[in-house]
Amino acid sequence: MPTVSVVIPTYNRSDVLPRAVDSVLEQTYEDFELVVVDDGSDDGTLSLLDTYDDPRLRVVTHGTNRGANVARNTGIEHVDGEFVAFLDSDDEWHPEKLGRQLARYQSAPEECVAVYCDFEYDLDGTKGRLLSVAASILSEADDDDRPKEGGKELSGEILADYLHSGAGSTLLVETSVARAIDGFDEELDRFQDPDFLLRVIQEGYLGYVDRPLVTRHETGSPPAETVERADEQFIAKHASLVRAAERDGYNVQEAHDLLLTKLYLQEGAFLDAARYLRNARLEPRHVPGVLWSAGSGLRDAASSA
Repeated sequence: MPTVSVVIPTYNRSDVLPRAVDSVLEQTYEDFELVVVDDGSDDGTLSLLDTYDDPRLRVVTHGTNRGANVARNTGIEHVDGEFVAFLDSDDEWHPEKLGRQLARYQSAPEECVAVYCDFEYDLDGTKGRLLSVAASILSEADDDDRPKEGGKELSGEILADYLHSGAGSTLLVETSVARAIDGFDEELDRFQDPDFLLRVIQEGYLGYVDRPLVTRHETGSPPAETVERADEQFIAKHASLVRAAERDGYNVQEAHDLLLTKLYLQEGAFLDAARYLRNARLEPRHVPGVLWSAGSGLRDAASSA
């Protein structure tokens, strides 16, 4: 039985899937299996996976597309490892990712059930790199003192968007815990990562590796209206945790209003953006993202005029 099972859900991403698969197979820690769940692709994904000659790689298929959360849960059902780790098919791991996380698990408190790591974005072009640098500089002052590890007390940090782990590509969790909490919520169209993490920390301690061991690649956002509906669903599901977090001083709704502000700005829907901006929590680290979103919306409006 392998120590770690890695689950990659994928749908019609044969162009970028090799980057993700290769980043797993090139891990310095080698006691793992890789389960790729093909969620009904019709772009040659299965033929691509057939070219791999590595006994650690297994493929599970869905006859039709059923969604990323269902695919992740299919992976959880089929794994054999003590731990399960997730990787989105458009992201990639650094070679030492699994090894460093397992080392942190071993040194963490006995009640530890999961470990996540930091991540970095691969933003295309000079403007994207400048945005990333600016955001990093402005966030240093208000990020350093926030808790990164713990248990149930991290709920407010997650809900208020201070702790955003990118669990779909960073998290290593005990398989028994992933199964005990019934995996990923198949009813959620968005916010599946924080939802999963909120339920994990109810089971035990969450450890952290303070190093970017994952590179995330941006592949676009769904329409703002779609995210708005999903946001309402997510907040309603965790209403009791939200109320508790806000009693503890976390401005949960303000953080979610900021997200919707940026999405509507990107679409050039400035009236809708203003509706959320009035109540949004705008801190120095958020300014580059808001300005970038507004600029994107203005550029798109000008190009379509």
